[in-house]
Amino acid sequence: MSESAAEKIGWKRKVGHELTEYWLNFAYLFTFFGVFTVYRRLVLAEYKISYLHYGYAFFKALVLAKIIMIGDFFGIARRLQDKPLIVTTLYKAVVFAVWVVLFDAIEHVADGRLQGQSPAGSIYQLGRNLDKLLAGVLVVFFAFIPFFAFKELGRVLGVRRIARLFFIKRAALESELPICKTE
Repeated sequence: MSESAAEKIGWKRKVGHELTEYWLNFAYLFTFFGVFTVYRRLVLAEYKISYLHYGYAFFKALVLAKIIMIGDFFGIARRLQDKPLIVTTLYKAVVFAVWVVLFDAIEHVADGRLQGQSPAGSIYQLGRNLDKLLAGVLVVFFAFIPFFAFKELGRVLGVRRIARLFFIKRAALESELPICKTE
């Protein structure tokens, strides 16, 4: 095989891997934000308040999935790779929860602009709802913990191995699994 053909295959494989990772990130985030939107809608429906912000959940998931990939590309937690996985997991959960706050602020300003409010008025309104913002950040932070825990496990053990552990019968994996003694 020529060198250029090998480079072409390597490039295609890398693009395929990046697209798969992006869509898996998006699927998790959209599922989470979508469920959270449904929850908000149901709670507000009790008070006869309409809440149909599913488009924001979709857009937020698209953007944050890309931000997470960019953060991984730039090695956001690279200096912590030798630490226990809980350290890198919590660090990434905190960093990306902050990104969610920034994205929510931008979303709030954009929504205010659509309703004829100035950016300063939107930010003032956001400041008046800090308890709502804090609650949302806490929920997102705790949703990011399993997300980044799986990503970190995949980094250490290998994505294929994690996928096999979750999606193949254990009897078929007996030779690959370590023997665990229960005490």
